[in-house]
Amino acid sequence: MSIRYILTDIEGTTTSIHFVHEVLFPYAAAHMPAWMQAHAQEPRVQNVLTSVKATVSSEENRALDDAGAILQLLRWIKEDRKHPALKTVQGWLWKEGYESGAYTSHIYPDVQAAFQRWQAAGLKMGVYSSGSVEAQVLLFGYTSEGDLRSFFSDYFDTSVGHKREVQSYRNISTALGLEASEILFLSDVPEELDAAVEAGMQVRHLVRPGTQAVERYVGVADFGGI
Repeated sequence: MSIRYILTDIEGTTTSIHFVHEVLFPYAAAHMPAWMQAHAQEPRVQNVLTSVKATVSSEENRALDDAGAILQLLRWIKEDRKHPALKTVQGWLWKEGYESGAYTSHIYPDVQAAFQRWQAAGLKMGVYSSGSVEAQVLLFGYTSEGDLRSFFSDYFDTSVGHKREVQSYRNISTALGLEASEILFLSDVPEELDAAVEAGMQVRHLVRPGTQAVERYVGVADFGGI
């Protein structure tokens, strides 16, 4: 069956891992304590703090106050934990960073040309990342190559499931109304590709600098090879 839809990961695929870990994560860590304290009475922030407290209580049998929950969020940044509460707060902080001009997001130079080629061929495109949908939209809206949001019809985060779980990819194909075999998933992480393949998708392994090729997948150095 021919490909009708291209679904792409972000970190290590369209965007350098260094940008995420050396720009976005440090920005969130530096601004989080003051920002959380300034917005502490907002319902959205209270919901996040409640979620952090519930997770720590369940996993570690520890009770946290608001200050302790903020410290826990900072620990999770260091651990790169994919917790929904952390991803939500990071999205709020990154929005302020993008809009203030503190940074623009990195995009590999081969990406935009590939997007243009696929769009011209009539393919639809979407994003699947562990970062929140809000964070994904921001990243592609404020890139070093300009606003790339018009290329995407859909964004998916871990609300559909985690990226190494087969059901997540089944959920995406159902949401798109497509057979899984009509979707090409791009990622730098073999375990994510494993889950997508089991769900029936076609895949390509992005082997950017710092990524190791694996025998079980066709590896491509950049989007020009797809």
